[in-house]
Order: sequence, then C-alpha cells, then structure tokens
Amino acid sequence: MTAIPLGINLSFCIKRWVTPTLWTEIVRDRLGLDFVQFSFDLVDPTWPDDILDDLARDMRRHADGQGIVIHSAFIGLAHYTFNQLLHPEPRLRDVAEDWLKRAYRFAASAGITRVGGPLGAIASRVDGHEADSLSDADYHDLIARMLRLGEAAADAGLTELLVEPTPMRREWPWTPEQAVRMAEDTASSKVPWTFCLDWGHGTVEPLYGVENARMERWYQALGPRIGAVHIQQTDFQLDRHWDFSHAGRVDPAEVAALQRSLGLEDRPVFLEVFYPFERDDASILDAVARSIALLKPAFA
Repeated sequence: MTAIPLGINLSFCIKRWVTPTLWTEIVRDRLGLDFVQFSFDLVDPTWPDDILDDLARDMRRHADGQGIVIHSAFIGLAHYTFNQLLHPEPRLRDVAEDWLKRAYRFAASAGITRVGGPLGAIASRVDGHEADSLSDADYHDLIARMLRLGEAAADAGLTELLVEPTPMRREWPWTPEQAVRMAEDTASSKVPWTFCLDWGHGTVEPLYGVENARMERWYQALGPRIGAVHIQQTDFQLDRHWDFSHAGRVDPAEVAALQRSLGLEDRPVFLEVFYPFERDDASILDAVARSIALLKPAFA
C-alpha cells in the first residue's frame, strides 16, 4: 500500500512550545515526525513587520535544520473565535480579510506555500433560531472576498488555499453540497481553493443525523478537491479534538482505508488536538506521542 503522509498540526503547542527552537525538537525527537501544519496561534500576522520577518527566518532555519517540512499554515483557535469574513459589521469583514493577507505574506516568507482554515460565522439570532443557509447577500460577499484573497495569495507566492468546513449552521460550508457549490463559485480564483476535512466535523450526529454523519459523504462529494485532512478522536456528538489516548469512535485504519479506496493517498493527514491550558506539559507530550505511535501504522 502507498503510504499516506502523516503529520501534526501545532495546535498542541499553544501557550507552551511557542518558538521553532522548541516545537521542532519535539516534532522530530519526541514524535519522530518530519511533517507539520503550522498554527497562527503561535504567530499573530498583525505583529510588527520587523518581528514577523525575524520569526519567519527563524522558523525556516530551525525547520530546515531538523529536516521538517511545513506543509501549510492554519488560522488557529484564537482567530477562529472571531466571526471573520462573515461578521455582521462589514468593516470587520475587511479587517479579517486584511488579517488573512498578512497571514499569506508571513507564510510565504517562512517558506510555507499553503494557508487555510474556517472562513467565518454569521451572528446568532436573539431567538436562537439557526437557518439552514446563509443569505444570498452574505454568501456572494464571501465568494467575492475569497476571489480577492486568491489574488492576494498569488501575489504572495502561495500555491493553495484551504477551506475547513465546520459543523455549525452559522458557518459556511457545513454540508458537502455547500462545499461543492463553493468550489464551483471560486473556480476562477488565481490560487485554487481546496478543502481540509476534519473527522470531528463531518461526523457530528446532533447536526447531521445518525445516517448522514459520515465522512464518506464528504470524501465522495469533494474527491480531488480535498487538499488535507485533520484527524482527531471524538464521540460523534461534538467536535472534541481528543487525542488517541482517549476512547472514541474514529478508527485510524478506516480513515486510511477510505482515502486509499478513493485514490487520495497523497492527501496529508494531520493530528489536530487541543488541551486545557491548565493541564501539565508532561502528560500532553506523553499523550501526543502515544497518539502518533498509534496512528503511524495505519498510514504507513
């Protein structure tokens, strides 16, 4: 069988192993990996340009020194908490668009050619009702911004932009059908938009129903439009982002088998896990290392 590239999103490093000196050593020596997805929880692209330039050089130097390839950079948890490109205030959508452009420039200077993440969320209604789709105005504004971001990414020298679908009606896309529509409507982008699927997102049964909360639907609908995959352990009830020392319903062998059955062996898979800030560092390192050890045989 063809090996599937396996790496780790640096989400587990938040507020802990925040410099390349630290995380490259952990990735190489503790986890035995040479493939990562950077998180903008470790670098804010709105920091001063001179600091960002130094950080980009430092990251490139340490990654090269450890033989680590940085496949892509994702927006991270901190920026995700904002409504981003779907905020009800248009000026804040502009701010989010500018944030992403700065993220593109930093990534390119650090030698990273792909950037991605969720795109945004509309505001909740005061009555708690959640519509099944965005308004036409919100959707068309989002597509226009994605096309402009494609131009900015091309100017920065990036090769791919990734959308991460989320299991929330207020975000877009949250169904395979919406993702296909988005792909068609952004087909003219100067840098292609692909999708990063997450095994804790497409499997949320309270949202999709037991019959439809299956990742096969996403893989089959998007096929070659899939650019990367996030794997986590979860219970299919919420988006848990547990590591694989925790009991759950995601079987790594089934994840690998599904990708191979659809000819997607070249799509990288990244472990993406989050931890409480008050948890001790040693137990996190142990849990992540045990998870990677469990995942490696499935994707080898």
